[in-house]
Amino acid sequence: MNASNSEHRSTIIIGAGAAGLTAAIYAARANLKPLVIRGPKPGGQLVTTSNVENYPGFINGILGPELMRCFEGQAARFETELRQGTITAVDFSQRPFHLILDREKSLLADTVIIATGATPRYLGLENERRLLGRGVSSCATCDGFFFQEEEVAVVGGGDAALENALFLTRFANHVYVIHRRARLRASKIMQQLAFNQSKLSFIWNTRVKDILGDDELEGLLLEEVKTSKTSILPVKGLFVAIGHQPNTEIFKEWLEMDEEGYIFTQPDSTYTSVAGVFACGDAQDRVYRQAVTAAGSGCMAAIDAERWLQSHHRTAVSLVQEITVRFSY
Repeated sequence: MNASNSEHRSTIIIGAGAAGLTAAIYAARANLKPLVIRGPKPGGQLVTTSNVENYPGFINGILGPELMRCFEGQAARFETELRQGTITAVDFSQRPFHLILDREKSLLADTVIIATGATPRYLGLENERRLLGRGVSSCATCDGFFFQEEEVAVVGGGDAALENALFLTRFANHVYVIHRRARLRASKIMQQLAFNQSKLSFIWNTRVKDILGDDELEGLLLEEVKTSKTSILPVKGLFVAIGHQPNTEIFKEWLEMDEEGYIFTQPDSTYTSVAGVFACGDAQDRVYRQAVTAAGSGCMAAIDAERWLQSHHRTAVSLVQEITVRFSY
């Protein structure tokens, strides 16, 4: 990468979801003058969420897109620069770090905060996206409350699917777990909990062929894998729990990650394996994946970046003073 004539910033934040915008608010208030690269999906997963009722401070809940507009407005009030575009390549081999915006614009940063989030894996059905937020969801802890005394379904066979299903039994009248195989991939303890739950039943060797409904989910067209026999399951909610894909592909050459692509951070911090690079939100959180936890980790990342910059500034000043004293004799 050619870094000549590059724009240089103290802090660049990649991503404009709850984590990235919270990091921007804290970084801006610390006078770091952050630049936020909004990415291909500004607002993250919250812009696809209708009502958000579990974010503190909103008694009657708030629409997901409106919540993210509040985040952006607050960040902008503290003179954060929000720039449309996508970081398409990075070079973390030396500082300042080098980033490429939209395959052409060169940026330099003393610190980088990664808040690129994760993308839920979906079934790929045409009606799935259309009914997202209107019966179709990928987050039981976010949306389960809206299905009081209803019948709902969960697709998947791993721990996440069973965790979602068990959580939904607190609200739903009955929960169906639809799995394309005859055996679950979930841990034994999760399986035992699920099998012992009377409000939960399993539909084996079956896949969801279509999602039914015009304005909201009305049912599922199911297909048996072995026989291709179809049937309709009347449910009001479908929770897709077949995993998430962290949006971290461009960092794989530079940062330590787990096998799924979640960035490793040091305990009780947002420090990554490269000094001066920090990660927050769903790009490094494979457990909670909530707006409030993402925002909290964004706050941590900004504070970590500020302290890192302060310590390195002091080191540089001390070195200059030492050289000055040495050459004064």
